[in-house]
Amino acid sequence: MSKALNGIRILDMTHVQAGPTSSQLLGFMGADVIKLESPFGDATRKQLRDVPGADSLYFTMLNCNKRSITVNLKNERGKEVFTRLVQECDVLMENFGPGVLDRLGFGWERVHEINPRMVMASIKGFGTEGPYAAFKAYENIAQAMGGSMSTTGMFDGSPVVTGAQIGDSGTGVHLALGILAALLHREQTGKGQYVECAMMDCVMNLVRVKWRDHQRITRGPLAEYSIQEFDDFTPRAGNDSGGGQLGNCIHCKPGGINDYLYIVVQEHVWEALATRVGGEELVNDPRFADITVRRKNQGAMWDILNDFASRYTKRELMAILNELNVPCGPVMSTADLADDDHVRGREMYVELDHPERGPYWNLGCPIKLSDSPAVITRSPLLGEHTDDILGDVLGYGGDEIAEMKEAGAFTFKR
Repeated sequence: MSKALNGIRILDMTHVQAGPTSSQLLGFMGADVIKLESPFGDATRKQLRDVPGADSLYFTMLNCNKRSITVNLKNERGKEVFTRLVQECDVLMENFGPGVLDRLGFGWERVHEINPRMVMASIKGFGTEGPYAAFKAYENIAQAMGGSMSTTGMFDGSPVVTGAQIGDSGTGVHLALGILAALLHREQTGKGQYVECAMMDCVMNLVRVKWRDHQRITRGPLAEYSIQEFDDFTPRAGNDSGGGQLGNCIHCKPGGINDYLYIVVQEHVWEALATRVGGEELVNDPRFADITVRRKNQGAMWDILNDFASRYTKRELMAILNELNVPCGPVMSTADLADDDHVRGREMYVELDHPERGPYWNLGCPIKLSDSPAVITRSPLLGEHTDDILGDVLGYGGDEIAEMKEAGAFTFKR
């Protein structure tokens, strides 16, 4: 079956999480992703190992649907191979620190000279320009500096990082979009271009509704927030919905750490919900007559709903509320999700087989294409496809490959 990105070849020099997330998504959609690694390999191959001697789950979860070649970029024959790959590929992806590729002789100007149709895509912590450009960035640093941590957590508690990797994986998703846009633009112009995503920028984009509230504060209190004391910045909102309707987590039986149901109390469902929870007395309670007064008295409303929830498990309560057309969803742990029929049915948790690890589970592709669905394949071993790529993509013969190996093009000679 033809894939959406058939014919697009990506030279992927990225490592750790942000870049590999991006290239993996493109691989899911059919691009030929060539993961170019130093002879030492991507650092995550050995990080947080759970099976001795095997690639870690940190690596395998981010590098499906790719081929691996090792190249020594400090070796002249290795640089020759890299130059040939630049000539033969459509996209070059990298997330090195500022100036690394320039020092190797392969900055954007040189890459564009070698292949004018090449799209070069970079992930940086803070971009290549500005006061922060030289700073090092990690996931949580990007969340801290992009406005996520200051707006996440309970009102009177410390800033909190999100469980979702919005700094790394979130930036990778942005970069994939930028790459596709540049490839479409190339169809119009015949030329490639440089694409850059900064982690800080992407986190700011993902917390965009907090910028809405940042400007609203200057015109008065934010009525939907449980607290009503504001400074000149968007506060942490706990589990408040952050939208026009009231929402929060309510605790269900048996009272465990994940026995919660998140519900959104829309205006048009309140009467049915109130009737089910407290009958006519609650329906007619003037504290909850409409959204305006419910916002002012939402603490009392949540106390009533929490008391009602304590009689049911989160799944039981979800069934009750779904019948009333109340938007809701249980707080699901990783164990819940791993064993969920809906998740399995959508192929979001798939079993793969690895030559070192044996059977293991990986997340699937969240982008569903009707005519070219993704087929998930395992991550490559280090340098597993070196000879194939040298022969099939670059046209080297066996003798020349052997000569380059002897010259140290693919290893660090001792």
